[in-house]
Amino acid sequence: MRAFSFSPIGTLHSPFREKFGIPRQPGLAPHATSRLVLHPPFASREAVAGLEGFSHLWLLFAFHATAAQGWQPSVRPPRLGGNERLGVFATRTMFRPNPVGLSAVELLGIVDGPAGVELLLRGADLLDGTPVLDIKPYLPYADSLPDARAGFAPSPPALLPVRWTDEALADAERLALAPDLRCLVDEVLAQDPRPAYRSGQDDGREYGVWLDRVNVRFAVRDGVARVLGIEPVAGSST
Repeated sequence: MRAFSFSPIGTLHSPFREKFGIPRQPGLAPHATSRLVLHPPFASREAVAGLEGFSHLWLLFAFHATAAQGWQPSVRPPRLGGNERLGVFATRTMFRPNPVGLSAVELLGIVDGPAGVELLLRGADLLDGTPVLDIKPYLPYADSLPDARAGFAPSPPALLPVRWTDEALADAERLALAPDLRCLVDEVLAQDPRPAYRSGQDDGREYGVWLDRVNVRFAVRDGVARVLGIEPVAGSST
C-alpha cells in the first residue's frame, strides 16, 4: 500500500487560542474571523486567480494539536453527551487514523501580506496555528444536499442564553473590547463549551476560555451562560 506525505500550503490564524471553546462545527460562530497565510510558493496571485468568484471554500487541514495522540476505533461524540460510543468514521472526531479535517468557511477577501497572499475568512472552527493542506471552492449545487440524512446530529445544537455581569461589562469597556469580539464571546458561550458530560447541568463552576487576546471567565447557572469577567492574556497581541 502506497504511503503519502503532505506539506501544508499555509497556516491559519484564528481567535481560538486553545481547543476549549472552539465551536464543534464551522459556521456556528460567524464573528470568528481568521486569516490564512499561504506559504511560498503557494502565496502568489497566480495560485488564487479566480478564487474571488466563490463566496465559500473548503479547507482541508491537519489536527496538529492532537495528532500525536493517535486514533481510536470508537469515540464519545459531545453531541450525545459523551455517554455513547460510535465508530470513528461515524463522527467528526479529531482522533482519526489520518488526522485530517474538513471545514467550510466564508471567503471575505484576498489580500497581500508580508510573505505573500493571505485569505480573510469567516466561520472557521479551527485552532490558531492550524496547518492547512488544501483549498477547494465550495459548489452549492454539488456540496449542498438538503435531503441528506444527518444521523445523530440532524439539526444545530440548542443554544444557551448569554448574560454579562456588570463586572464583565466594565472589563470589556476597560479593555476596549471590539464589538465583533463581544459578539464572538456570545456565540461561543451560547454553544456551551463545557465538557459534554456537563451539558444541561447547572454546575456553578467557573470556567475560562481564551479568545483572541482575552480570557473569558464564565459559569452556567439557571440555564444561562453568565460572563463573569474578561482578563487580558499575558503576552497576547492586540
